[in-house]
Amino acid sequence: MDTTLISVVIPVYNIEDYLERCVNSVCSQTYQNLDIILVDDGSTDGSGALCDTLAGKDERIRVFHKANGGSSSARNLGIAQAKGEYIGFVDSDDYISENMYELLYGAIKQHDVKIAQIGRDEIDEQGNKLEDICIPPKETVLISPDAFLRGMLMHTGDSSFCTKLVKKELFDVAQFPEGELNEDFCLLVQLLTWLTKGIVSLPQQTYHVFYRMGSNTRKKDPEAFSRVFGDNVRNADMAERLVKEEFPELETIAFRFGMYQRLEYLLHIPVSKMNKETSQYPEICKYVRKNCYKSWKNPYLTHKNKVYLTLFAIAPKTIRVLHKKIKKL
Repeated sequence: MDTTLISVVIPVYNIEDYLERCVNSVCSQTYQNLDIILVDDGSTDGSGALCDTLAGKDERIRVFHKANGGSSSARNLGIAQAKGEYIGFVDSDDYISENMYELLYGAIKQHDVKIAQIGRDEIDEQGNKLEDICIPPKETVLISPDAFLRGMLMHTGDSSFCTKLVKKELFDVAQFPEGELNEDFCLLVQLLTWLTKGIVSLPQQTYHVFYRMGSNTRKKDPEAFSRVFGDNVRNADMAERLVKEEFPELETIAFRFGMYQRLEYLLHIPVSKMNKETSQYPEICKYVRKNCYKSWKNPYLTHKNKVYLTLFAIAPKTIRVLHKKIKKL
């Protein structure tokens, strides 16, 4: 029997009602040689105490308490403390099927790769399965680094680290960027350049995202919600620079990705923030105006994308006001 140790990092923050289900799903894995790391990220409810209680029930669980610093900070602490040769991540309100890590590790050994990923689904509070955000392959497939990046740039790939098992040595190259709101995409793009064979992708949907109405605090906070789209633009610029250096055949798609992310920013930034004092906003408007003509020649942007980009290049604030009125109608 293979005795390779797998570390599973679970960041915990004010999730007392769902934490035990999450941890139990990890403890119940058919692959038993696990190092389960709970990182209490400064919880103010009973989550921290519950972590300690759960650790008393399973000797594989280790708990670390820290001041609040966000998910990336908690994950990076977990990586630093991990004893396993491979690392997986589970968000504390989600849960996994009992065979997830057995399948992922088996795929890694069979295909001799450093990352394997598996399918995910989204479950609402009533237990209903929601529409898939990322459609898994119909059968196991090995995806080359450039093809995987292409999927992410076309918004069809899965950048989440929760659906993946990763060789620990890769985190010597880079870790989760702290203070960013789209940290998974940012890190995975960097790691792709260090892969030779690529990522093996499995069809089973064994990671279960628990969708709670009103659970997304970014939607409640306009500032944080705007930052998401601002970070998306910065990630697009980072990806475009990397593509030029490592995957030049993807430059047209990378340009499409950058324009699309800027369009999303202009469609979601609060109208009150559409002024020259707002960080990023003037530069994004300038970029859209400068590259508007180029966008019309891009085969990967839709006609609707191109029309909106043209309108935003002419009068961004006016278009947003009209867009808001049209949506209400």
